Amino acid sequence: MIRFIPTSWRSTRSRVLSVAAGALAAVAGMAAQSFAGTVTFGSGANTFNMEFVTVGDPGNANDTTGIPNPAGRVDQTYDIGKFEVSRDMITKYNAAFGTGNSLEIPLASFNNGGANVVPGGPRAAMPASGFTWNAAARFVNWLNESSGYAAAYKFTSGGVNTNIDLWAPGDAGYDANNRYRNSLARFVLPNTNEWYKAAYYDPNKSGGAGYYDYATGSDTKPTAVAGGTGDNTAVYANTYVQGPADVTNAGGLSPYGVMGLGGNVWEWQESSADQTNSAGSLDRMVRGGDWNNNQADFPSSLGRLGITPSALVFSNDWIGFRVVSRSSDPPPAVPEPSMMLIGTLFGLGGLVAKRRRKK
Repeated sequence: MIRFIPTSWRSTRSRVLSVAAGALAAVAGMAAQSFAGTVTFGSGANTFNMEFVTVGDPGNANDTTGIPNPAGRVDQTYDIGKFEVSRDMITKYNAAFGTGNSLEIPLASFNNGGANVVPGGPRAAMPASGFTWNAAARFVNWLNESSGYAAAYKFTSGGVNTNIDLWAPGDAGYDANNRYRNSLARFVLPNTNEWYKAAYYDPNKSGGAGYYDYATGSDTKPTAVAGGTGDNTAVYANTYVQGPADVTNAGGLSPYGVMGLGGNVWEWQESSADQTNSAGSLDRMVRGGDWNNNQADFPSSLGRLGITPSALVFSNDWIGFRVVSRSSDPPPAVPEPSMMLIGTLFGLGGLVAKRRRKK
């Protein structure tokens, strides 16, 4: 039934509902708040900063042209490390926590027969490499626990290279859709879709939102460089002795502003190669290619490899990783939107009654 609302009531109702709409929008904003920017970890001499950029546009369409197929849809806003994790960060993790707890993460020596392969030896600003998926997960757990958050990955036995267990229904933060990742953790390894979207998706692509073939906002093969930040460049097709570039000098940016997703070093992903996340021992995905590889497919949306999480393949000096900061921390306690609406309606009724009494 349609009821006529007098003009004097309409203006009152409009103002009140406008306030309610603003409150509801604020709630939605809190649920999707971003943590982009610089986050500091560690303490004292072992402090380091990690810079994150926001990957928005939640609910984007999947890509059906790459591998795996489909891939790239993410239903939440999240933040991802603008750069790969550096050797300096791992060194400081070791000093602050790893060494004292027998969870030290080894770093690639780039040593060939006793001589440093990288000119001048490995640099602190180079991407961290030389360790397994399990060790990368230990580092991410420390980021969480040292910042007051829940561990992302479940380790029930000692050693930096032991496989994780699956989170179980009785565990706080259990997520039936991803038994690798604790839903209460803030910092995680990027899963397949989070990494893929940050690399290849562009909401402002000419002709409409969609995916590029390469992680430099281009469908053409990037120019191979040893280092630099030029558009549509990537660190690949170099000699092995050249080594990877420093993480802040690792080629052109993706549409979201992320560096080094193509080339420099391959990057560990959270997801199992078969996408099931059904056992801690399953091969994990690595993507992006490395500085020494010359195959055009590896830095593209078609390139990926599966590596055992506890395995060192050729010392893993060609595999690194980056970190995702989830933008889905529980928001402050607020009334449910439905209750806010009910409260608003009661308030509207009160205002109308008050106006009547004044008459």
